Amino acid sequence: MLNMISEMFPIALMLATPLIITALGGFFSERSGVVNVALDGCMQIGGFTAAAVLVLLSTSGFKGGIWWAIICAVLASTLFVSIHAFASIHMRADQTISGTALNVLASGLTIYLCEIIFNQERTNSYSMSEVFSRVSIPVLKDIPVIGKLFFTNNYPYTYVAFILVVIVWFAAYKTSFGLRLRSCGEFPQASASMGVNVAKERWIGVLLSGALSGLGGAFLVLSTDTQFTGASVHGLGFVAIATLIFGKWNPWGILGAGILFGFAQTLSYYVSGTAIPQEVMSMVPYLTTILVIILTSGKQVGPKASGEIYDPSKR
Repeated sequence: MLNMISEMFPIALMLATPLIITALGGFFSERSGVVNVALDGCMQIGGFTAAAVLVLLSTSGFKGGIWWAIICAVLASTLFVSIHAFASIHMRADQTISGTALNVLASGLTIYLCEIIFNQERTNSYSMSEVFSRVSIPVLKDIPVIGKLFFTNNYPYTYVAFILVVIVWFAAYKTSFGLRLRSCGEFPQASASMGVNVAKERWIGVLLSGALSGLGGAFLVLSTDTQFTGASVHGLGFVAIATLIFGKWNPWGILGAGILFGFAQTLSYYVSGTAIPQEVMSMVPYLTTILVIILTSGKQVGPKASGEIYDPSKR
């Protein structure tokens, strides 16, 4: 059993990393008072952009294109989510409807762009040497138990997720920026009375959610696949929202919830070839999401003003 867990753990971390990073993006948005259900669409935009840029750079003989692909993915998803920010903050549109519209737009837009650029509904295959490969950290990998779980045969971006959890926690709870951001998600009118620009803080929160979601989508495509298709993200943005809720809108809770959902996804790989149909096991992550939401229903309390349209005239 211990050997099986040690084998599953790196895979679970690999699958959990995009969820954790995307959920951290959702953390910024909801803590500022804006519900962003467009995380899935942002992941699609980020994944497509990363794959497309890497393909175009690789075919032209450009080396080191993976880093440019990631930067472009972050910028593209940030620009994409600004539509949601403008609609929900300035136009006072319903945030759920706005986010849902962006998800639908992303699904069609990415496939359409694939048709235009690559003449098919996917990006061309590119060399595996251009995507992330597993690494083992010297010295640390020799630590009993922990070394084999965390520092052996893992993707380097897994450590980026852990670092981001610390950075997000520190920024949100130990800085004046975090205090202003969180106050806008709790009592925006009171924040405004103290001189806080609520619209500005919410813009920052939404843009950060888009940037991190795009990063999560890029990491997902550049590690678990060799091309982008319409099924590359397959609804993981919604699992990231569940990760955010199950993690109680806290970076450390998001980390634990992300690893849990990562293990749920890993199970579908370990039962392939058994009597259980693969299609059934593919549903495990989403069934786990539904089960977690049902069991924790009524116990999770998010930011009080999250999802509410800010009206400066209200006091």
